[in-house]
Amino acid sequence: MAVNRIPLVAGNWKMNFNHLEATYFVQKFAWLLRDAHVDPRTCEVALMPSFTSIRSVQVLVEADDLPIKYGAQSVSVTSQGAFTGDVSADMLAALGCSYVIVGHSERRKYHPEDDANIVDQVRAVLAAGMRPILCVGESYEERKQGIELDFAVGQVRDVTRDLSVEEATKLLIAYEPVWAIGTGMVATPQSAQDAAKAIRDDIRETFGDETATSLRILYGGSVTSKNASQLITQPDVDGFLVGGASLHAEELAKIVRLVSKSGASGRK
Repeated sequence: MAVNRIPLVAGNWKMNFNHLEATYFVQKFAWLLRDAHVDPRTCEVALMPSFTSIRSVQVLVEADDLPIKYGAQSVSVTSQGAFTGDVSADMLAALGCSYVIVGHSERRKYHPEDDANIVDQVRAVLAAGMRPILCVGESYEERKQGIELDFAVGQVRDVTRDLSVEEATKLLIAYEPVWAIGTGMVATPQSAQDAAKAIRDDIRETFGDETATSLRILYGGSVTSKNASQLITQPDVDGFLVGGASLHAEELAKIVRLVSKSGASGRK
C-alpha cells in the first residue's frame, strides 16, 4: 500500500557562505527550481545556513514567497542567560526556522556533544515548535565489525526512549554513516535501505505503526545527483541530508528534481 511521505532534500551548508553569498545562492537556486517546474508537493526543500545567514535567507524566502524551508545546524540546550556564543531554540523559531539538525557526527566529534546533550537539544527544538533532524550513523570501525545496524539503531534509541509518542511523530532521522561523510564514498542503495528499515522497525516497536509509517528517514553521506536516483528508490529512504553538493545550486537542484520525479511517480 502506498505511503504518503513527502520526500525532503535538506542542504547542510556547514561553515560556508556569508550572508551575501547565502542570498545569491537562494536567488539562483529558487530560479533553478522554478525553471524545472519542481512541485513542492512532490519534494520538500530545506536549507541549513550558518547562524549569521539565517536572517538573510528568511527575508528572501518570505519576500518572494519561495517554496523553500530553512533551519539551523545546531542549537543550545538552554533558553537564555549567560551562555556566550550559544543560540537558543526560541531565537531560531523567531527567525522562522522549520528544522534544526541535531547530533551531526561533526558536532559529536569536535565539540563534543553526548547523548544527554542531544536529547536536551531535541526537546528544546520540539518545545519551540520546530522539528529536529536527528543524525545517526556508524564509523568505519563499527562497520568492519558488522555492528552498523545495531549502532545506528542504538543511537536512535538513546534519544527516543526519552520521548513521548507525540514528540516522536515530529522527529526526522538522517542516517549518515560517518565513513561516507565528505569522503566521496557512499553506502550502497541496499545498505541505506537496510539501515533505514532497521530504524523504522525500531520506531514501530517503540511507538507503533502509525508513527513508524509517517516517520521520514533521510540518507546522508556524499550524496550527489549521480547516486541520488538509485538511493531514493529504496522504500524506506525518504530523501537526503546533503553536505558538499548543497554548496552548488545546480547540483542541489538536480538532486531535488530527481527526488521530485520519484515523489511524483508514487514510489511509496
